[in-house]
Amino acid sequence: MSEVLILVDAVDGKVAKSTGELATYAKSIGKVNAVLFDASLVSQLGAYAIDNVIICGGIDITKFSSAPVVQTLTQLVSSKSPTAVLITSSSRGKEIAGRLAVATDSGIITDATSIDADLVATQVIFGGSTTVRSAVAHGTAIVTLRSNSIEPLGASGTPTTEEFTPTITDSAKLGIVTSSQPVVKGGRPELTEASIVVSGGRGTNGDFKAVEEFADVLGAAVGASRAATDAGWYPHTHQVGQTGKTVSPQLYVACGISGAIQHRAGMQTSKMIVVINKDPEAPIFELADYGVVGDLFNVLPQATAAITARKA
Repeated sequence: MSEVLILVDAVDGKVAKSTGELATYAKSIGKVNAVLFDASLVSQLGAYAIDNVIICGGIDITKFSSAPVVQTLTQLVSSKSPTAVLITSSSRGKEIAGRLAVATDSGIITDATSIDADLVATQVIFGGSTTVRSAVAHGTAIVTLRSNSIEPLGASGTPTTEEFTPTITDSAKLGIVTSSQPVVKGGRPELTEASIVVSGGRGTNGDFKAVEEFADVLGAAVGASRAATDAGWYPHTHQVGQTGKTVSPQLYVACGISGAIQHRAGMQTSKMIVVINKDPEAPIFELADYGVVGDLFNVLPQATAAITARKA
């Protein structure tokens, strides 16, 4: 059976849902080996379709740049000869994947929206204008996958565990983390992890109250277009787009967003897209599964009230 390595993604002491998504794709390829650097998280991995957990000791990766992680994965690729290494397509994940591809003389595919049992990955490229299916032709397939691209499979059994102590060179420890500050979070889901995202754009005129209230009644994350963040109306950490965050939720609601290619590149792989815009010629309607031509300040309060009433 083919071996597949997945890199466990964890935030604030919790295994991210994206790890389960990686495991789901890996399960269709072969035996799923989850590479973990924090032994205290082992029990959380039991919820996903993981066959084996490789607990990497001897190094606190929070103190260093990505180099120790890359060296660890390089040694595991050498010892286990996996068919593929799957990593979440975050900024850090893509850095690790790129360095790992160089270290192992392997091909790399980034920002894939899926990968099949034959290791053929699907990507949406050129600002979302083209869909490509491709495969790595040399070495181990190093692939980063977008979050929310698949629903994680549940556990099929209790994973086995093994310990691995990597050899980390002094040069890998030269890049150190001198300080860090956690992102201030509210009660809403993390943007890249959320199954529902409600975003506001130029049409909000800087007033995101209706957008936030609608998001809260849906249990959704709040996003924003570049125009809104550049104007200072919403934090840049919530920007969805080519120069912001890429999201692929089950439902994406675009409110007062015209649909510039920069924004479309960050959300058009969403499973269902609902558009609210008073301009019937707005390009964003080309992507919409459902569209409402109207002022968001009239539409959203009515939608919020209707959903609240139905919940009650």
